Amino acid sequence: MHRFHLRTLVQIFAFVIALTELASTPAAAQKARAKGAGGPALLTGEVAFRTSDSVRLFVKVSGRGVPCVFVHGGPGAGSYAFEQLAGRALEGQLQMIYLDQRGSGRSASAPGHNYRLARQVQDLEELRIRLGLKQWVLLAHSFGGVIATAYAQRYPARVQALILANAVLNPSASLASMVHYGDSLLPAAARPQLPAGAPLPQQLGLVMQALGQQNLLYQLQYAADTTAARAGRVARQVPGNQDFAAHVFDFPEYGQDYAPATAALAMPVLVLAGHDDYTAGPRHYRSFRFPRQQVVVLPGRHNSLIEQPAATQRAVRTFAAALPVR
Repeated sequence: MHRFHLRTLVQIFAFVIALTELASTPAAAQKARAKGAGGPALLTGEVAFRTSDSVRLFVKVSGRGVPCVFVHGGPGAGSYAFEQLAGRALEGQLQMIYLDQRGSGRSASAPGHNYRLARQVQDLEELRIRLGLKQWVLLAHSFGGVIATAYAQRYPARVQALILANAVLNPSASLASMVHYGDSLLPAAARPQLPAGAPLPQQLGLVMQALGQQNLLYQLQYAADTTAARAGRVARQVPGNQDFAAHVFDFPEYGQDYAPATAALAMPVLVLAGHDDYTAGPRHYRSFRFPRQQVVVLPGRHNSLIEQPAATQRAVRTFAAALPVR
């Protein structure tokens, strides 16, 4: 697949969540032991962590409460924007574990570009063991839904609960949704000629190029351009590694539909969906079949935590408070 088209996927799936302006904290986290409410004690701050194949991953622990690892989207977006603008609002209820996946954000690239889904899942499990946790919650956004669901399939006993925010479980269907909606946003004269039978990434690249020329690109993820600009400023504050993004679709497993597998996952699940989320697909969440899922549909597009911050924070906190103490 052409690298130009892969970059378009990075741009549109990229996880840039923002919330209400929050007071900043010191960049260097205090290395103090924080005990979550009824949960295990973890050292807060950055955690030195290398995978079994010697990839250095960025990990940071903050807050107190039920341990919760953030599974970012993108692919390749990293956890920084979430930590700075969304995660802090949840740290009173959840002990947030901010992880940049291999080849993403502030983490190192994988030798031989090994970004297979099974390897990403293994990284999560190795981190859980490194932190000494019996169970944890996975909070996944966008493309991170694929990784979180695959982890829950492989290690169901290790997942206390899932929180899926604007999650993508069928990347091919989500690409088709973006192409169709993006094309509909364009004035008739600006719509590109989409070659019949062209791969979806190629179609999306043409549509995104036209949207950019019309200053409409933000509408694929945000209802307001001011929100998109604020999120973009945060995302640019740290350099990011895009190696995973450049190679993700070298691996066919990332193009599969993981929604059918959800019927066999019995852990509690909170699904947060945007009514007009044309990045995931506005009705994509209806394909989820978790037996114990709660679905909250909110106004907005692909970033519910910013467009409805009070409602989403309340939903997450209520959900987390109902989880049994381990």
